[in-house]
Amino acid sequence: MTSETISFDTQHEDMIHDAQLNYYGKRLATCSSDGTIRIFEIEGQEQKLQHTLKDHEGPVWQVAWAHPKFGNILASCSYDGHVLIFKESESGWSVIKNHDKHSSSGIFFGFLFLKILIMTLTYIHCNFLVNSIAWAPHELGPILACGSSDGNISFLSFSAEGTWESQMINDAHPSGVNTVSWAPIAAISALPGFSPNSLIKQIASGGCDNLVKVWTFKPETNDYELTHTLSGHTEWVRDVAFAPNIGLGCIYLASCSQDRNVLLWYQEINPNDSSVSTTWVQKPLSLQPFADVVWRVSWSLSGNILAVSCGNNQITLWKENMNGDWENITQIDEKGITNSLESSQKEAQ
Repeated sequence: MTSETISFDTQHEDMIHDAQLNYYGKRLATCSSDGTIRIFEIEGQEQKLQHTLKDHEGPVWQVAWAHPKFGNILASCSYDGHVLIFKESESGWSVIKNHDKHSSSGIFFGFLFLKILIMTLTYIHCNFLVNSIAWAPHELGPILACGSSDGNISFLSFSAEGTWESQMINDAHPSGVNTVSWAPIAAISALPGFSPNSLIKQIASGGCDNLVKVWTFKPETNDYELTHTLSGHTEWVRDVAFAPNIGLGCIYLASCSQDRNVLLWYQEINPNDSSVSTTWVQKPLSLQPFADVVWRVSWSLSGNILAVSCGNNQITLWKENMNGDWENITQIDEKGITNSLESSQKEAQ
């Protein structure tokens, strides 16, 4: 079975790096190497460009909508080393916070080749890239986690009074942080050492050290502590994603890498007292590596389907069967949508 895909011209002048729908699915934010963010109104199959934001000074890697309880707020991160937070008012969108904790000064060496080699040394403002941003579950408040190539993870939060606070995990991945993801509240309400129904802040990160790390906020120290280091990838970890926990018997964390593999990590949840195992179990999504570098992993809202995005412009959807194995059920590319599971069953007949 093949379905038709819907595409439209975003009017970006360069590669698109991210596209995110808001909570209600009525607005789409896109960002690009052209340095702009574009916001579209979505009505059925119709899309209308409403705003173009040009506040970054370099390629924009990622955008993230805050929960609507905090207002119409959009965060973005860029090659320029800045995280910008935009808020919509009657007069339009404006920057309400420029988070520049990941920027620094440096030296740039430029080489100019003419008849002879001329080396020029120029001092410029050099920034560490901010590669990933993620809003915490809204129950925790408006908290934004930011992962940077400087190796640090920062947390930016704001109050109704308009005050801002920031916190930092230094050297989270010394060679660079590529991705961050928050654990869902329902999945971590019964961790060892915490009282039942307590709101626990926990994130996962992936870096250029080939590792996935899990960090948990400890109120007694008012700091995030490393609670688990998960090794299994052989090259840079490009993305991590916690699955929404809606009645699942496990906490699922997916990771993908330049090694062309997707790994699933899970902790068992005791059905009797909802306590969570202290051990993470590793399982490959597929026994065979993917055809290209895997850049993104993303869960469905119900947490039972995983989307995998590869460098060959192909997206595959995976679902766990009754035996606990994961099956490729759908493939999406330029040609459209194909039901992979149905096709494989026909071939086997």
